Amino acid sequence: MIGIDTNVLVRYLTRDDPLQAEMAREFLLNACTPEEPGVIDRVVLCELVWVLERSYGYSRSQITQTLEKLFRTRQLVIENPGAAMSALRLYRQGRTDYADALIGVGNRLTGCENTVTFDRKAAKLDEFRLLDSRSIP
Repeated sequence: MIGIDTNVLVRYLTRDDPLQAEMAREFLLNACTPEEPGVIDRVVLCELVWVLERSYGYSRSQITQTLEKLFRTRQLVIENPGAAMSALRLYRQGRTDYADALIGVGNRLTGCENTVTFDRKAAKLDEFRLLDSRSIP
């Protein structure tokens, strides 16, 4: 297996640099197989969503569709796929950003009761708890 960095996925998806896009395509089509898959870790997923939103103006729907395709690709392995999919469901609902969803879901699956945060939007999710003076034991 070999890890895949965010920039390789961005070039492949956006084709904003023709030379690098072609190299990324060749790598993903020829070097990544079901027997020897490429690995996408959770940091790459968070970076990918952020870059597609901020730099390329992808909509939440476009990003959701893109991640779903990546998750179904047999030539790729997603780190903690259960958490990645659960986070995607929360992201799709528009209740939080993908990174926060993945942090909360990942921590819950690790056994955390919840994740404390100062982020009021994230605190609306079941996976989080707002940290304020009343919540400190």
